Amino acid sequence: MDSGFGRMDLNPPATPPEQIIKQFAAKESEFQKALSQYTYRRTARVQTIDDDTKKVDGEYYEVDDVIFDPSGARMEKVVLAPENTLQRVIMTPSDLQDIQKGYPFVLTAEDIGQYDVKYVGRQKVDEIDCYVFDVGPKVIEKKKRYLLGRIWVDTTDLQIVVTNGRMVPDDTRKNSEDLHPPFMTWRQQVDGHYWFPVYTKGEGVLHFSGGNGYMGNDVHMRDIVKYSDYKRFGSTTKIIYDGQDITNQPKPPDPKPKQ
Repeated sequence: MDSGFGRMDLNPPATPPEQIIKQFAAKESEFQKALSQYTYRRTARVQTIDDDTKKVDGEYYEVDDVIFDPSGARMEKVVLAPENTLQRVIMTPSDLQDIQKGYPFVLTAEDIGQYDVKYVGRQKVDEIDCYVFDVGPKVIEKKKRYLLGRIWVDTTDLQIVVTNGRMVPDDTRKNSEDLHPPFMTWRQQVDGHYWFPVYTKGEGVLHFSGGNGYMGNDVHMRDIVKYSDYKRFGSTTKIIYDGQDITNQPKPPDPKPKQ
């Protein structure tokens, strides 16, 4: 998963990091508003893997279309949902929350005050020059999920192009353990202006301690989420980029997605 990442330049940036953070958070807010006007398909696959046989021994799979109902309200429509065959773990509300909102992480101006954001350096991801920041929650509030990890921000568009880390908190209480693997999400320019999530992969061995007659258990988890078929909804939608209406500008060809 590290392929395509160049050497890290640790020299201080020409622009103060605090200014870069403010600028990219504002662009992320613009992106969040634009994303709310798009429909798309999300395909989520959660697997457990038997490390002895290297084979999948359980799977949750669901395809959802994120669309609008006739009144214009946002909704999710289940397209395909085969029987859930996971046996060693269960899908919890936090797992579903991570798939819906955590993995396609957006760090807006409204939310950035909840995070400690530390400048790390500059690094190329494929041919994209990026600022790199470590991020983590200042305070963890009940029933909220946060990214603990690293983001890569395009130095030109000032938008997140890669997210790597874990969604926190985990619940580590015996008999109530709710653990989650580390993940990486890649974005791609879909409309020529904004970077949309296109692929997430999470994988790791989760260590369940057991208790009350249950033995401890290590579970190899793999999450793969794909986001596709982005379409702007409605003819009255306006896309604002850098304060300008770009709705009717010609759409350039989609770049080749990063694998």
